[in-house]
Amino acid sequence: MTRRKLLEKAAAIVCEDRNQQYGHPENNFRHIADLWTAYLDELITPTDVACMLALLKVARIHATDGKSADSWVDLAGYAACGAEIALDDEGEDVQC
Repeated sequence: MTRRKLLEKAAAIVCEDRNQQYGHPENNFRHIADLWTAYLDELITPTDVACMLALLKVARIHATDGKSADSWVDLAGYAACGAEIALDDEGEDVQC
């Protein structure tokens, strides 16, 4: 799989499929952060959620010796969502 193909697949997933299923990543990651904060009794942010989900994918990549294309695609998707949340342009309504 080429870099371009991987990134295009990740974009299709995070901009279309997942948006339709779970809503905007910032809202979904905020909900996850709230639940993890309550469970851990430690403040977790939506950016933390993106990083921790990316680390989950890194662990899966390691477990499969890097042979899982889906995990690489998901890692790129979580990076894109995390960047969008962390680098939000002062409330600009981001459209993939």
